[in-house]
Amino acid sequence: MQAVMTVGLDIAKSVFQIHGVDAAGNVIVRRQLKRRYVLPFFQKLPACLIGMEACASSHHWSRELTALGHTVRLMPAAYVKPYVKRQKNDAADAEAICEAVSRANMQFVPTKTVEQQSCLLLHRTRHLFIRQQTAVINAIRAHLAEFGIVAPVGRNGVEQLLDVVADTSEKRLSEIARACVLALGAQLRTLKVQILNFDRQIMAWHRSNEASRRLDEIPGVGPALATALVASVADPKAFRSGRNFSAWIGLVPKQHSSGGKDKLGSISKQGRSLSARPVHGRRAGRHPLCQRSCPAEPRTRASAISRNI
Repeated sequence: MQAVMTVGLDIAKSVFQIHGVDAAGNVIVRRQLKRRYVLPFFQKLPACLIGMEACASSHHWSRELTALGHTVRLMPAAYVKPYVKRQKNDAADAEAICEAVSRANMQFVPTKTVEQQSCLLLHRTRHLFIRQQTAVINAIRAHLAEFGIVAPVGRNGVEQLLDVVADTSEKRLSEIARACVLALGAQLRTLKVQILNFDRQIMAWHRSNEASRRLDEIPGVGPALATALVASVADPKAFRSGRNFSAWIGLVPKQHSSGGKDKLGSISKQGRSLSARPVHGRRAGRHPLCQRSCPAEPRTRASAISRNI
């Protein structure tokens, strides 16, 4: 045990896999641990380097093991996969993690704080309730359409439908149908109240966080986006540039390039014969085909975001 320098930890719900090696790479420990024995095991282990895949509950275990004095490194699962030497199983995964964490060119995922994960939970729960709200609205419209009761698209239309259902003089609905739709309406109103409550909590979190307030000053960035970015990005310095950060969040410039080719088959990307010069991607300026301005605003905004987090 005293010679263990690097540990690969494959986390799970109940049974965890440990793979530990010494400074020379010799295997010292390879065993399974039940969940309740993980922390006691590492409490007895001298401070060492622990590698884990960045997956569900990994940030929790990273914080717990860091508190015990160990150095914890989280890695994207896709970067660990090439180090799996044989058929995938827990033991092979732990060995691959142990191998990957010792690589000098490995990219690591910063550990999120409890506050960041709490804010992410706010956003994810709100998003779930919004999806449920949409599903309930669609159900109300679909069920009432079967009885010939329709309303304009939008929130006001749904309220009109619920008013019709609440009218006991409406003869197109049976009592069973009325009771079902009224139950859906009650659920819809409850979801709206909960979503509004989450919006208030997100705004309160935004006001209490300095980085989120700074992001809000960027044009096009509001409190919802600012809080989501601060909660998602544990360490902005992990990105080498604003371009890499924008690619990570899916914010990329529009593509106007044909890869240097005059033609793509018999026609151009514009749907007509092309005899013009090759078109190359440009950061900003006039596009040679469409003759319109193509600003590189996404890249500029991403750079501003990465500087202000």
